[in-house]
Amino acid sequence: MNVESVTLRRIRMPLKKPFVTHAGSVKERELIIIETADCEGTTGYGEVTAFSTPFYTAETITTAWHMLTDIFLPAVHWADISHPKELPDRLSGFQGNQMAKAGLEASLWDLYAKQKNVSLSKLIGGTREAVETGVVISLTDDLEDVLEGYLQEGYQRFKVKVNKYDEKKMLLKIQELSQGIPLMIDGNGVYQQEDLSHLKALDELHLQMIEQPFRPGDFYLHQTLQKEMDTPVCLDESISSYDDAFQALSMDSCRIINIKASRVGGLSEAIAIHDLCVESNVPVWCGGMVESGISRAHNIALASLPGFSIPGDISSSSRFWERDLIQPEVFVEKGSIAVPEKPGIGFNIDYEYLDYITTESFTFHK
Repeated sequence: MNVESVTLRRIRMPLKKPFVTHAGSVKERELIIIETADCEGTTGYGEVTAFSTPFYTAETITTAWHMLTDIFLPAVHWADISHPKELPDRLSGFQGNQMAKAGLEASLWDLYAKQKNVSLSKLIGGTREAVETGVVISLTDDLEDVLEGYLQEGYQRFKVKVNKYDEKKMLLKIQELSQGIPLMIDGNGVYQQEDLSHLKALDELHLQMIEQPFRPGDFYLHQTLQKEMDTPVCLDESISSYDDAFQALSMDSCRIINIKASRVGGLSEAIAIHDLCVESNVPVWCGGMVESGISRAHNIALASLPGFSIPGDISSSSRFWERDLIQPEVFVEKGSIAVPEKPGIGFNIDYEYLDYITTESFTFHK
């Protein structure tokens, strides 16, 4: 691939309004943007989507910056890299740090697709010209206001952040306003064994799924709930690798898997999990991380694979940002996003804005 340099930019993007879950409120999004350049000046872009604090995974933006600058970039023999899928093996000796690995690999995938003059979607075997999309409803959203706008944009699935034990009231209100749009809740691991009966009682709401009710890695409780519940259980944080997905499916711990390339260590692992789920007749969908348009563009390519049969969390750029890092910005029309046909991720970078919001930068030369 003739990699010449890798540049990291630590940025802060102000959100249009705070995004609130049970774990807290996010008012501005800290991210790492990775630019990998070859000897001819072609550039590929990736994004590290860890959060500033370890409420979602153990990784943070600060730990990812350290791992990339001090360990990963110097450890790779860049002259020997001929394909992005080789990077995970080169970094396999380092435990965890999936989001740092994913962001670096993503920049290679974008670069490689541009070198081959093909869209990232087509490069990885995508078959869709457009991907169906859903949207996340935050705890602080004014339901009547946001639902009207989401319905006009045509979002095809609503994912609801809920307060434990107060789910039913909120869900009934949304069902009343949502005109029959499929509805799911995101547990984010806040439930415990004593909540099994409470969760089973939510069957009467006929939800599309309940995502990650128990803590990450607890395949047993998810298995127990799924055996006793008609509503499909979906796993998110529990799936950080292909092996996790294999274990979850082998134990019947879920009927749906949310695939986030950043959570599983990169696009290569995400594709492997997708293929496993297709073989197992388990539907998958593409989750979101309140990311910039760069990561969103990678998600669009991933969601174009045939197994992604459930609308993903790939909303319009305007859902979170007054101004995104890509041009044109991601736009939802009639509940779908067009899959770019241009080489790589298919979007241009807004360099002026990227420079404006960069707080720190680092360049590694091979």
